[in-house]
Amino acid sequence: MRFDLLTVFPEIISSLSRYSILERAVREGRLQIVAHNLRDFTQDRHRSTDDYPFGGGPGMVMLAAPILRAWEDLATELGHPPYTVLLGPAGERFDQSQALALAAREEICLVCGHYEGIDDRVRALADLELSVGDFVTLGGELPAMLVVDATSRLLPGVLGNTDSLESESFCAGLLEYAQFTRPATLPVPEVYLSGHHARINQWRRKDSLLRTLLFRPDLICDTPLGQEDRKLLRALRTEIDALLGGSGG
Repeated sequence: MRFDLLTVFPEIISSLSRYSILERAVREGRLQIVAHNLRDFTQDRHRSTDDYPFGGGPGMVMLAAPILRAWEDLATELGHPPYTVLLGPAGERFDQSQALALAAREEICLVCGHYEGIDDRVRALADLELSVGDFVTLGGELPAMLVVDATSRLLPGVLGNTDSLESESFCAGLLEYAQFTRPATLPVPEVYLSGHHARINQWRRKDSLLRTLLFRPDLICDTPLGQEDRKLLRALRTEIDALLGGSGG
């Protein structure tokens, strides 16, 4: 899979691509991350990528022209218009389902905003607009790399153990269960030391339901629950009522 990022700070992209799983995926040829410096597509001696906004106001706005030229150059290189994602506060909320949808594509172009924003005429290029959350960053490079990170780890061969994808938070609609490792001399749920895999799996599912109820109850409403899940939820309710001194009714 190939990611092309249009940015005024390509060094941020190259730096974040040189570590851990992303670096290995690039080295093995499973992933390609290309940063395109927007300053290379300017036409003035100052290599300007921003200007004062029409109508006045604070800050600077990213110029449309360098972005349009960079995008057109990429389209020529690829031989077709790239699937283009614009990062910004007006976009759809990026989540695991979005990452799964993007992972099905062979190439994605991400436009990284900066300063007070991007000239709105750039929006015509976008096939999709994404927001990584209700907060403001100094630039679009980190949000763009969050999309790259979350999407690329879903690609075949990028993770060493693909089984971990099936049980982690959000993939099954719930938060993941609590994890533990050595030493066993520190407190660990006894079931983990029992070697009884059926009991361990049941405990994990129950803990996943509990953690979701406590920290992200909104997820429960959108998650299909089977008969066994409902049984575990009833057991959790009984346990919680007992702790609170209730009747369990």
